[in-house]
Amino acid sequence: MPDDFPALDVLLPLERAGTRFEPRADEAELLGAFTDRLPLDPPRGVHVRANMVSSVDGGATGADHRSGSINDPADFRVFRVLRALADVVLIGAGTARAEQYRALSVPDELREARTALGRSPEIELAIVSASGDVPDALLDGERPPMLLTTGTCPRLGELRDRIGAERVIVTEADVPGAVDLRVALAALGARGLSHVLTEGGPTLLGQLLGADLVDELCQTFSPVLVGGPAPRVVDLPMWLDPARELRPLHLLHAGGVLLGRWQVVRLGA
Repeated sequence: MPDDFPALDVLLPLERAGTRFEPRADEAELLGAFTDRLPLDPPRGVHVRANMVSSVDGGATGADHRSGSINDPADFRVFRVLRALADVVLIGAGTARAEQYRALSVPDELREARTALGRSPEIELAIVSASGDVPDALLDGERPPMLLTTGTCPRLGELRDRIGAERVIVTEADVPGAVDLRVALAALGARGLSHVLTEGGPTLLGQLLGADLVDELCQTFSPVLVGGPAPRVVDLPMWLDPARELRPLHLLHAGGVLLGRWQVVRLGA
């Protein structure tokens, strides 16, 4: 475990305010905070949790167009725990390229807790891409990602040969050339990947919210102002109608960083 991880103080819920989560190798307390109200058997087949970071002025990236430039050790501490709780991490291809994703691993000290929750030893990575433009470093790695794409993907045959047909999920949306995220998530659930963690980017999160597919939002507010044309954590060309209601589950604090967890009230609830 990194030496610079800070303690996290609970601000919400009020009945737990003042509780402090000190860094621990097994992160038992922090894991408990993020498994509280987490369904063991999601009623819709999958449970989708989003994890994002933003500046105080709403920027989802710094000037380098990467979220890594606005996070810090407090955010990374929660980031590791959320990944350890996930069956699969879902991202857009643009995020895979910008953030230089590689095959995901679980820290050794969190493996026991992951196993106790019934998760498989390794975290899967799934990439949404209608074009199939996925970095070669991922495709040619020892553990290539799953690809969620469409039947019109120009590289479909090549990608099936390259990473295995069983790792390519083909969907068809009402909009030609778009990935049907509802069908894609159902396909992940059918493979036993029911706890989905999406790390964005903002466009993918917007699409998931627009399709009413997100159950939880975890968001870190980094105490910086970035200005510029940075996207917000939800990047959609239209308003969400109706606006999605959030119910706070907890709020943590460390050195000016605020780390929240909200339930996203599904429209059908």
